[in-house]
Amino acid sequence: MDNSISLNKFISDTGYCSRREADELIKEGRVFLNNRPAALGNRYKPGDTVEVDGSLVTAAKKEKRVYLALNKPPGITTTTELHIKDNIISFINYPKRIFPIGRLDKDSEGLILLTNDGDIINKILRADNNHEKEYIVRVNKPIDHAFVQQMSQGVPILDTTTLPCKVQMIGRQTFRITLTQGLNRQIRRMCEYLGYAVTGLQRVRIMNIRLDKLAVGKWRYLSDVELLQLMENISGSTKEESKGKPAPRRDKKAAHRSAPPKTGAASKDKEKTTGKFKTTKPAGKEGRAQTGRKDAKPGKGKNAAQKSAHGRPKKNTHKTNKEGDGGKKSRQPERENSFKSYRNRGRRK
Repeated sequence: MDNSISLNKFISDTGYCSRREADELIKEGRVFLNNRPAALGNRYKPGDTVEVDGSLVTAAKKEKRVYLALNKPPGITTTTELHIKDNIISFINYPKRIFPIGRLDKDSEGLILLTNDGDIINKILRADNNHEKEYIVRVNKPIDHAFVQQMSQGVPILDTTTLPCKVQMIGRQTFRITLTQGLNRQIRRMCEYLGYAVTGLQRVRIMNIRLDKLAVGKWRYLSDVELLQLMENISGSTKEESKGKPAPRRDKKAAHRSAPPKTGAASKDKEKTTGKFKTTKPAGKEGRAQTGRKDAKPGKGKNAAQKSAHGRPKKNTHKTNKEGDGGKKSRQPERENSFKSYRNRGRRK
């Protein structure tokens, strides 16, 4: 039985850092597995030795998981690097080793979650889970409905276009925005692209966790209800991802169209759908039928009347108004492109 786990999970479970940060440490060559430089994808098994920056990392005893909500003030950097001034770990000074879930710009303030549960961090930060984060933003000049519309539809930044999002104007220079992405300084870059500068940015919600009346610089534990709902949301998004896209549904009409035509009857529906019309070439002059006239009668030749494979007379729809329709314009085929029809109507006007 294989009792190994991924190396980044092992490092995360020790409380050293999150899985994502462990991957960065591995990329930078700061992690050694059994005295050899570690690589992404390596697995740890009992008895292996793991070193980070020359220090031995040992398996941690199972600790009680803690989940905190902090109202981060401006000026605090979201990092676990203790040598960086004003880092979030030193600021909160929690007795256990914890790390933040995601990031919040140094100049920004508001809600950020911290925990010693490495698994939940990986699930929340997974980009394709589309977890909502809500912000209140203040800019340097008045905004209008055009600004709101442009922000909500998506803005080109960082060689991509942001996903559609919810934007609501709540003041002359203030708006509320809900994102499902986490691009670097996304809101600031979006505003900058539209000619605005952000003067204040506060995150007020992460999924079901709200900032509410938590004072700036203070933290609290998540309630049992909040934690339960958070776990349900994470579990739901992971299940949806594993299921993949559902199989396309076939409606009854589609099934009917795909069924083969019954023998002994001409398939007029097929002709209308495909736009193709069969015509059989008469054997000789004697057997040619007159076309373009309603009262035309077929000749007496053997192959006089053009017939379908099932014996019914075949209507020739290829003739134009030049062949005896009294100068009236013939109807356009049903397959004609709607745009072409619209353009022709415009010309007749």
